[in-house]
Amino acid sequence: MGKIVYFVEDDNNIRELVIYALQNSGFEAVGFECAADLYDSLKENIPDLMLLDIMLPDEDGLQILDKLRNRLETRDVPVIMLTAKDSEYDKIKGLDSGADDYVTKPFGVMELISRVKAVLRRAEKKVVANSLSFENIVLDSTKHEVHVNGKEIILTYKEFELLHHLMKHPNIVLTREKLLELVWNTDYMGETRTVDVHIGSLRQKLAEAGQYIHTVRGVGYKLS
Repeated sequence: MGKIVYFVEDDNNIRELVIYALQNSGFEAVGFECAADLYDSLKENIPDLMLLDIMLPDEDGLQILDKLRNRLETRDVPVIMLTAKDSEYDKIKGLDSGADDYVTKPFGVMELISRVKAVLRRAEKKVVANSLSFENIVLDSTKHEVHVNGKEIILTYKEFELLHHLMKHPNIVLTREKLLELVWNTDYMGETRTVDVHIGSLRQKLAEAGQYIHTVRGVGYKLS
């Protein structure tokens, strides 16, 4: 299945041309005439990328972008702004508001497709950079989520940070003192028992994946 691209544009000719080109390039493309139609669709599905025209009949593209960036479900969706305006102010405002790229009309359709592919590549690299995996454990530091076998595991902040550091250094023993420094920002030796307690609760929440956290007697812990 191809990547899903939403395009909000009130000019029927432009919208149909771009949707046709996207579909011919292997994307699943859906067009919308106004913001209200887009919001209705977002209740059912979140696309991989959005193309937003700035001049629209109800809300303009910058208003839509602002709402997208303030919603948990859409804040990380890449957005390319399209507009007939060529002023530096609109470009800067769009990029400062969280747009990933900016294309000025009139534009070449194949150039637009190329920009879509480039933004999607950057987004995929960003996701990989913010994700760690070990066996069946996946940790996303941006969303602050942990999944085991695809199921989300709810951790406290300290448990999450412990797992994060263990996953960043697989097969390496981290001493209790080092974990205290990394997670609790302290080097007080007498508090190492705190690490043991949190490791115990972390193992329990990870269920069968807890077996990957090994105790190295007299030293600390490692993920292996």
